[in-house]
Amino acid sequence: MMRPQPILQQMRRAHSAAWKKNPELDKIIRVDHAGELGADRIYAGQMAVLGRTAEGPLIQHMWEQEKKHREKFEELICKYRVRPTVMTPLWNVAGFALGAGTALLGKEAAMACTVAVETVIVDHYNDQLRTLMADPHVDKDILETITRFRDEEQEHHDTGIDHGAEQAPFYKALTEVIKAGCKVAIAISKTV
Repeated sequence: MMRPQPILQQMRRAHSAAWKKNPELDKIIRVDHAGELGADRIYAGQMAVLGRTAEGPLIQHMWEQEKKHREKFEELICKYRVRPTVMTPLWNVAGFALGAGTALLGKEAAMACTVAVETVIVDHYNDQLRTLMADPHVDKDILETITRFRDEEQEHHDTGIDHGAEQAPFYKALTEVIKAGCKVAIAISKTV
């Protein structure tokens, strides 16, 4: 029987924390990665329609933050060896279509989309933070990351309100449909 090489043993010890699987943490990373991909694509769709308007720089600012969120969760997917959702291609297309579609209805509808999505995401991140804080062995980096991202998502929500979201045609119906879609996407992305 061959004994593992010393270098292999050192690597296993150094990476053992990342190799230990925590099913709850896997779900959190998987669904947040999917959500940040969706947000990135929503803003891409909004920029395709409204990028050259007065709202363009505002949307671009929020989009840049979402790109950083997505990059961080892509890093965490690799670090923790979490399988991304198989729904990624669908979320990619659906996110862009949602962003572009609401932007075609006008800047107010685009902002209503932002408000609806960010309302669900802030609540979702708060639920995750409660779950993570109950774990005495929580990864502080993940806790800080989700806290920071939650705060930025709240800022996006508030920006949407400040820029006319509530003046969108059929605001209540539009935001409720988008919220329901987000909740379904979250539920699916946790496991699929």
